[in-house]
Amino acid sequence: MTDGRIAKAQLGTGGPEVGLQGLGCMGMSWAYGPADADEARATLERALELGVTLFDTAEGYGDGENEKFLSPFFTAHRDEVVIATKYGLTFSPDDRSKRIIRNDPPYIRQAVEGSLRRLGVDVIDLYYMHRRDVNVPIEESVGAMAELVREGKVKHLGLSEVTAGELRAAQAVHPIAAVQSEWSLFSRDIETNVVPAVRELGVALVPYAPLGRGFLTGSFANADKDLTEDDARRAHPRFTGDNAAANGTLLEPIRTVAESHDATPGQIALAWVQQQATVHGFTVVPIPGTTKRSRVAENTAATRIVLTETELTLLAPLAGKVAGTRYPDMTFASAGRE
Repeated sequence: MTDGRIAKAQLGTGGPEVGLQGLGCMGMSWAYGPADADEARATLERALELGVTLFDTAEGYGDGENEKFLSPFFTAHRDEVVIATKYGLTFSPDDRSKRIIRNDPPYIRQAVEGSLRRLGVDVIDLYYMHRRDVNVPIEESVGAMAELVREGKVKHLGLSEVTAGELRAAQAVHPIAAVQSEWSLFSRDIETNVVPAVRELGVALVPYAPLGRGFLTGSFANADKDLTEDDARRAHPRFTGDNAAANGTLLEPIRTVAESHDATPGQIALAWVQQQATVHGFTVVPIPGTTKRSRVAENTAATRIVLTETELTLLAPLAGKVAGTRYPDMTFASAGRE
């Protein structure tokens, strides 16, 4: 199940049309250990051939290095791609090893200029608030983002890991095309409050880490043992020690469903996320990350897998059994502030 271009969907009311699955580009240059740059560039081209048009990056991915890495691809295919980048999760000016959250309007203006310069483009198609600084009223931050739309530097606005209340407050200032949050068979906390708000407001949901940062594919079993020292997943509670061992046992139902579809476990995990569009009644465009052409072909093929009600029922209990939180500090995510 690896051939053919994927279908399209619209992000929010009046938002851009994109392929039904996007591509998370962070790991091409940062966070998940070493990557083959030439293969990553070939993966970008292959993704576009398969109908992927939403490409996701951020200023915080390697202090802007990820945006620089993607720039040649974006400029070569400017009319074919939808560029999504984010501000707000940046590095401390006093200690470049530490990351901080900034949502203040002066920083937003500084950040967008930096991203435009690194990306080598005149306008950003979808500009996200990466993380929420609760000390800055969200109306001020979104108001500053709206000014960028009026100035022609940004086309559409998005928010990442916001609560339902924060989304509603933002939408009252300016239309929000998409909310980006973690959503997978292992991470379903957004379904309590965020998902109903997204559906109510006509906003699209862009799930990141739909493959559980690779754990749902079986590509690694324990981050401490299987991943390199510079891999950020070693800091995630779910992927180390007893938690990793316990969570590994939860993969068996996914493998069972995969066998019935002649698919991989990763494809079933992605198909589940894609199918939430039908389950909940709004647009869902996941952005699995990969640095390999073979994987992007495998991932996009998952858009054509339809799970039965029996299979959905079998997979439903998994998230409630997962050991460990998504982040060491859950205030980093919307669920920690709901």
